[in-house]
Amino acid sequence: MGSLLTGRSSSLAKMQSFRSLKPLNVSLNQVLDQRPFGVDYGRLDNGLSYYVRCNPKPKMRAALALAVKVGSVVEEENERGVAHIVEHLAFSATKKYTNHNIVKFLESIGAEFGPCNNALTSFDETVYELLVPIDKPELLSEAILVLAEFCSEIRLSKDDLEKERGAVMEEYRGNRNASGRIEDAHWALMMEGSKYAERLPIGLEKVIQTVSSETLKQFYEKWYHLQNMAVIAVGDFPETTGVVELIRTHFGHKTSKPDLPPIPHFPVPSHEEPRYSYFVEPEAAGSSVIISYKMQASQLKTIKDYRDKLVESMFKTALNQRFFKISKREDPPYFSCSAYTYDLVRQSKAYMMTSYCKEKGTLEALESMLLEVARVRLHGFSEREISVVRALLLSNIESAYLERDQMESTSLRNEYVQHFIHGFPVIGIECEAQLQKTILPCISASEVSKYAEKLLTSCSCVIKIVESQASAKINDLKNVVLKINKLEKERSITPWDDEDAPEEIVNSKPNAGNIVRQLEYSNIGATELILSNGMRVCYKCTDFSDDEVLFSGFSYGGLSELPEEKYFSSLMGSEIAEEVGMFGHRPSVLMDMLAGKRVDVGVEVGKYVRSFYGNCSPLYLETGLQLVYQLFTTDVTPIEEVVKRVMQVEKEMILARERDPFTAFANRVTEINYGKSYFFKPLRISNVKEVDPLKACEYFNSCFKDPSTFTVVIVGNIDASVALPLILEYLGGIPKPSEPILHFNSDYIKELPFTYPTTITREVVHSPMVDAQCRVHICIPVELKKGTMVEEIKYVGFLSKLLENKILELLRFKHGQIYGASVYDFLDGYLPCITTDVRGDISINFSCDPKISSKLVDLALDEILRLQEEGPSNQDVLTMMEIEQRAHENGLQENGYWLHMILGSYQSRIYSGDVGDSFKILHEGRLNVRESLTPLTMQLALQRIVPFKNQHTVVIQKPQLSWSKWLTSFSQGTLIGRDAKILAGIAGLSILALSFRRFSKTT
Repeated sequence: MGSLLTGRSSSLAKMQSFRSLKPLNVSLNQVLDQRPFGVDYGRLDNGLSYYVRCNPKPKMRAALALAVKVGSVVEEENERGVAHIVEHLAFSATKKYTNHNIVKFLESIGAEFGPCNNALTSFDETVYELLVPIDKPELLSEAILVLAEFCSEIRLSKDDLEKERGAVMEEYRGNRNASGRIEDAHWALMMEGSKYAERLPIGLEKVIQTVSSETLKQFYEKWYHLQNMAVIAVGDFPETTGVVELIRTHFGHKTSKPDLPPIPHFPVPSHEEPRYSYFVEPEAAGSSVIISYKMQASQLKTIKDYRDKLVESMFKTALNQRFFKISKREDPPYFSCSAYTYDLVRQSKAYMMTSYCKEKGTLEALESMLLEVARVRLHGFSEREISVVRALLLSNIESAYLERDQMESTSLRNEYVQHFIHGFPVIGIECEAQLQKTILPCISASEVSKYAEKLLTSCSCVIKIVESQASAKINDLKNVVLKINKLEKERSITPWDDEDAPEEIVNSKPNAGNIVRQLEYSNIGATELILSNGMRVCYKCTDFSDDEVLFSGFSYGGLSELPEEKYFSSLMGSEIAEEVGMFGHRPSVLMDMLAGKRVDVGVEVGKYVRSFYGNCSPLYLETGLQLVYQLFTTDVTPIEEVVKRVMQVEKEMILARERDPFTAFANRVTEINYGKSYFFKPLRISNVKEVDPLKACEYFNSCFKDPSTFTVVIVGNIDASVALPLILEYLGGIPKPSEPILHFNSDYIKELPFTYPTTITREVVHSPMVDAQCRVHICIPVELKKGTMVEEIKYVGFLSKLLENKILELLRFKHGQIYGASVYDFLDGYLPCITTDVRGDISINFSCDPKISSKLVDLALDEILRLQEEGPSNQDVLTMMEIEQRAHENGLQENGYWLHMILGSYQSRIYSGDVGDSFKILHEGRLNVRESLTPLTMQLALQRIVPFKNQHTVVIQKPQLSWSKWLTSFSQGTLIGRDAKILAGIAGLSILALSFRRFSKTT
């Protein structure tokens, strides 16, 4: 207890220390330290740079990287895509490691390998990344040896290349969707006149298909030399000297050839005339407007440069505040709009604004976006707006300062990578905190407003419209620009009219409740309270993150209890309530009220439970609990213009889903595997028209009304002496209704009407699509008996990981025909009912060349059969156990993991009133399964749990064929299943947070 109190008082002292930081006496011309902060930084005699830093989070782990200052922009025309292919082949074979033994080594020590996990190729850099355990002395040395192999020993043989072409092609094919085409076209328009326009990292299909291993070797030998490289190691090391010596041991003997070429610089030209594009994309996820302003990347060398960066950040934040408020107006010009800066390439960046709007509403959205920037130029931001922004930025840096000793090693590693590649300074959080506390109060509203002068359409501006069907022309875009320019010149734009925000979230002080019962659970390190209104609260104090508290509350009884006539209205209840103001204030007003307060609360009405969840700083725990109190005491009522906007957004989302080729496939997968109940059918516009807003709000109000049905778990940096009075006031103060509302016993929750398949089904869904893509979904029903439920569920998790590893090993590494594979288990939607057996499924998903999809399905099914008949190898089992153990060790250092485990103990079927016992049984179940895992027990589990021989489904999505091709396929006997369906289905609201492929080309 003594150490816990010491840690708690230390955290409180740290919080106070930020607020007592004194302003610095600095000159704007003062030069920032260009040597990176907090790291052992140097260069070996052969030119290799190194960065080594001790960092304790996560414990006994090291984040490593080999950064290479070379990317796709240096490729010749016949090499387009070669930098990325070299990165792929690094994991295939080197001088020391062959046959993907690097991947096997990483997985054997619990460092998972997978798509987007281990490397990236960009325009100006290639970076190889590892996150490895270092609790055994030899592991760090071997991981650094792997980076040394990447440095100069990648094999790049003809056989290696042929095995990997299919995987690279599948990555290429996976990017040929609507968002990929939109991004590529915008990038080409933005970078027109520069070599960057024609050097997307993924490359050209013809190069991927035909490039020779000799061309790869020439590129590798030309550009991969030590002066272009750095090794970065950040981890839980006792000291840095030993790590530097390991780097010297594995890299020091290497040399580079003399007279190597310098890295060329490719400028990005500016232009005064705006560039326009009207892009019609039939599969677009919605109508959008993208406005970009190219500019030179900021050089952070002096205090003035840092100050300018803060001005830019304040402008962006203030403009986003306005965009958000405009989106919440009646009949808004767009549903969402955001401004952000993006580092395009070396020495170039862009200020970007992206909006998502209604169909045929792009011109209105464009006008509104340009108008708002012009309004700032004419009238500026108000001091009130800038005070809100200043509070937000100070809050952000305060949070970083409080957790400066708890930063993840991967975050620090990435900072040093950027220091090496782009020269971004690393001055340390302590220095940044002092600078921001000194500078932010001195930046005026007029100074922030002047930034808008950089966003004139004559400043290298690119305007792009994306729609699924043409509704305007390029001249219409030009006319909008001319109109705004004319209004600005005539000063005909009115000032911004802001609304006032109340100071207090809760209008009247609640009548605090009291503690009826208190229990301590030593095996969890948690305290449980039963409050006088019946609410159950469990809290656990941790010191993982000084500025983090997580909380979640749940109650049984969700959408599964509803008949069809009430379902769709109730389904929309959360959407309407959020926009009306479920915390007692409209979202646009609440945003200002919470400015500078690190708190966020949301809700979800699910199949079987209703829940709220949130995170906050310990400094703002009261605010977080006030929002929960408001949730339970606010009766939302529909407001006509708000409901109209919500329904319009929902209709646009439905239309977008219906354009997505993936939708018909996803819908058919759901129908085959779960049935045709209205719960599983996609939302249609006809369903939206049937929604009764009043009934939707009434249902939502009833979901969060009775505190006696809720269990709340709080985990984080909690001082009990501070938190308990707040819990009693705002959670205990929630009034308990005179009659129970939605009071359900977990034993009698109504199960969704799943109808799992009982036979073998194999279908092809043909979808019209612009570029040919193919997706495969294999689903195997599982059933677990109640008596062995705890351990069987654990076995299902291990089996899923085994199948994922073996299918990836077979289809990716042996046959080279897929980029990645995922295996998921789903068990009855986690129905909290102890009266039935557990049912569910294990699903296998991958994408591939349409022509070989059936062959790959057969290979995958044969591999499952082989595992059932022969069992996995001993190494397979050891690898799974190591990956699971490492993930568990990392999780034990995270608040989110503990929140999940405690909630899981309450929601488990074995919970009977004592969460400590439930937690113990689940923990022992995990240990029992781990102790019993052998190749034989895994084989028996596969035979027992995965009876796929007689029960499984396969759904393959392929491009829809033309009539002549269909006849040819039919005559050859290659067409399977039914005719293609018209699109319907799945796509999100957000669109185009453009990545320009910068970090998407990863191995």
